[in-house]
Amino acid sequence: MKLIGFFNRDGGTFRTTDMVAYEQAAERIFRDAGHDFEALVVAGKDVVSAMERAARRDDIDGIVAGGGDGTISAASAIAWKSGVALGVIPAGTMNLFARSLRLPLDIWESLSVLATGEVDQVDIGSANGRAFVHQFSAGLHARMVRYRNSYTYRSRIGKMSASTRAAFGVIANPPEFDVDFEAGDIRERRHVSAISVSNNPFGANALLYADSLRTGELGFYTAKPLKPLGVARLAVDMLRGRFRENTDVMVMHAAQVHLYFPKLYRHANCVMDGELLPLERDVTLRVHPGELKVMVRQGTAAVVEREGAIDSVAI
Repeated sequence: MKLIGFFNRDGGTFRTTDMVAYEQAAERIFRDAGHDFEALVVAGKDVVSAMERAARRDDIDGIVAGGGDGTISAASAIAWKSGVALGVIPAGTMNLFARSLRLPLDIWESLSVLATGEVDQVDIGSANGRAFVHQFSAGLHARMVRYRNSYTYRSRIGKMSASTRAAFGVIANPPEFDVDFEAGDIRERRHVSAISVSNNPFGANALLYADSLRTGELGFYTAKPLKPLGVARLAVDMLRGRFRENTDVMVMHAAQVHLYFPKLYRHANCVMDGELLPLERDVTLRVHPGELKVMVRQGTAAVVEREGAIDSVAI
């Protein structure tokens, strides 16, 4: 395969990595595995535009993206729209998409796994046409991210500390709002404190990532209006990977979810794959089954039948 690697030097683990050595190792490992591979170390502010330019080329088969969840989310959207394969180097704090793909979380080990792996096809979600690989959320999560972003931090530990402070701030001041939703055959209005729509249902884990990216469904979750004690209980249940057992949480699965916010405040926000964005009054969320090509560990790709043919692509 002809591949270009983009490593966000400002992202997570890469901030403390010898990027010259990493770039050289990446090129050697991929070329030894038979690929035409070029590695580029790019500043965070330039990485998305660089990947977009590469994806428009007609002579490449895929891009390898290294960075935090924001970089990987942007790379996934670019790969999806362009129809090229995506390799994920997990250099962030949470690395949720890499966990769902069952990739190693070590940035050096992941090079060899991707270089000797195969191409799979997994689901990707969209909200009003904007791609996401993890989740769309409003309410508690958006308020926590807004609080966290108001703090200054320059390291992974600093980010974790800011997230903890933000979580306590949300517990003390949880939001409440109305939402009209349509999911499958169900139409309803609810008064809630939180909404989350995930690309495939969350697994039973504390980090809330999907165990499988091939179900063809969105996970749809809402939480009833919560007081501080209720938010604290929900947080504990989430940390235990048992939030589905919380009586304040509604869980549904659907291929499409439509949300309408009848009383949308001017500065209302949502979060998509960790990025804080303005919340639109109408949001249509869809899952796109098998539309994202991803590089995975050899032997872990699903065998997909299409029109009588069996696809399984080795790289």
